[in-house]
Amino acid sequence: MTAPPRPTRTAPVPLTTLVTRLDTRPLSRDDARAVTGVTLRAQHVLPGDLFAALPGARAHGADFADAAIAAGAAAVLTDPAGAARPALRDADIPVLVHDDPRDVVGSVAAWIYGEPSLHLSVLGVTGTSGKTTTSYMLEAALRAAGHRTGLVGTVETRIAGERLASAFTTPEAPDLQALFAVMVERGVTHVPMEVSSHALALGRVAGTRFTVGAFTNLSQDHLDFHPDMEDYFQAKALLFDGRSTSEIVCVDGEWGRRLVTPHTITVATAGTADWTATGITTSRTGEQSFTMHGPDGLTLPVTLPIPGSFNVANALLAAACAYTVGVAPAQLAAGLAAVEVPGRMERVALGQDFTAVVDYAHKPAAVALALDAVRGRTDGRVIVVLGCGGDRDEGKRPLMGEAAARRCDLLIVTDDNPRSEDPAAIRAAMLAGALRVPGDERGQVVEVGGRRAAIETAVARAEPGDVVVIAGKGHETGQEVDGVVHPFSDHDELRAAILARLDGRPR
Repeated sequence: MTAPPRPTRTAPVPLTTLVTRLDTRPLSRDDARAVTGVTLRAQHVLPGDLFAALPGARAHGADFADAAIAAGAAAVLTDPAGAARPALRDADIPVLVHDDPRDVVGSVAAWIYGEPSLHLSVLGVTGTSGKTTTSYMLEAALRAAGHRTGLVGTVETRIAGERLASAFTTPEAPDLQALFAVMVERGVTHVPMEVSSHALALGRVAGTRFTVGAFTNLSQDHLDFHPDMEDYFQAKALLFDGRSTSEIVCVDGEWGRRLVTPHTITVATAGTADWTATGITTSRTGEQSFTMHGPDGLTLPVTLPIPGSFNVANALLAAACAYTVGVAPAQLAAGLAAVEVPGRMERVALGQDFTAVVDYAHKPAAVALALDAVRGRTDGRVIVVLGCGGDRDEGKRPLMGEAAARRCDLLIVTDDNPRSEDPAAIRAAMLAGALRVPGDERGQVVEVGGRRAAIETAVARAEPGDVVVIAGKGHETGQEVDGVVHPFSDHDELRAAILARLDGRPR
């Protein structure tokens, strides 16, 4: 794994300062040292770092302390169990012991890197679906206003236009604080970022001050991590526990309405809210036009190049966030009109006589929304290629199959990222859900093992005026099978299949 970016200069922080702030004490008498960085990974330790040796699901970070010390770690932060491991029990560097080091490592990293989020306008977006699209829309509006932006999310991390690959939707706490410090160094002023439930529950955003916290929606996902939907919601709600200066919530659903306080800024595509939309129309090619209504009598005509009513909600949320940090209405409209979101209702147009779309929908509600969006703008058939990931929430597999079967004319059930599971077993769970739908309420359902073959089948069977949707992987450029990530891009595979059809040649 490539080491995450670090600031070029960090003022040394004395260990005594950390000890005082943490209300703990090192197990060594050597209090004269200072630290200049922090990391959770021994392979990323630089001389002068604080190595955070945290307990994990499969191993304890303290088991890798020898490597961290050899690399030049100045001190170690761990829990009592880690401090008792042989590598740390006899270590000749200070060991700071805390009952719950994961809970404090974000704050520690913020102290070491100079509280960088206080020098940025960090705009956090949480929710099940729409985080990526809303963040891109928000960044587009900020850039239209002339701001130097960063971006942190599922698809990529960007620092003033420079692209970095993303390993997680939200980086681990020390990496996030170092990233913010790099952004400060490079003159970034505003940072839209996706905030996952994992990040909130595991403390990855501890030490971060949000200028704005925003909520899109909530539907079933990640129930392999959260025991139930209430726990999932409570994790999302942590973004609104006082760590965000302004709170902006989409109230189209009941989960969002539960977050509303007298100070909440609300958005909705239906009903009463601070931000609403009227007169929504969609062109044959998918662009949407509507009038946005906001505070202070704001009435703003908007053109959005992305289809789907749910993207109107995302645009309202992005506009409310941008307006809250001072972006002018005309700049809002310009940013939204120019936004591009990789793998989110992304069209592949090569002159073929049918519409082809790649979308990241990988949850039951997201599949339903995506297919409802394309159904509303075609008189032809809707053909869907869909799989489910392995080693993740098994309960959503039949639900995704059912949601797709109800909304398409042809469902091709295939593989996603099977990971360590048998792909055929995952497909069987999806097929069971699809075939639960009564025959007169569902489209044709077929199974094609192998995602490339499934995409080729969809393209081969498309007729003029149809819409082909390749759903589930979106922007991803790999497919994980038995622990190995193989290069694979839905966009590239769809493009190749369309070109082969246009050339009249088999692939």
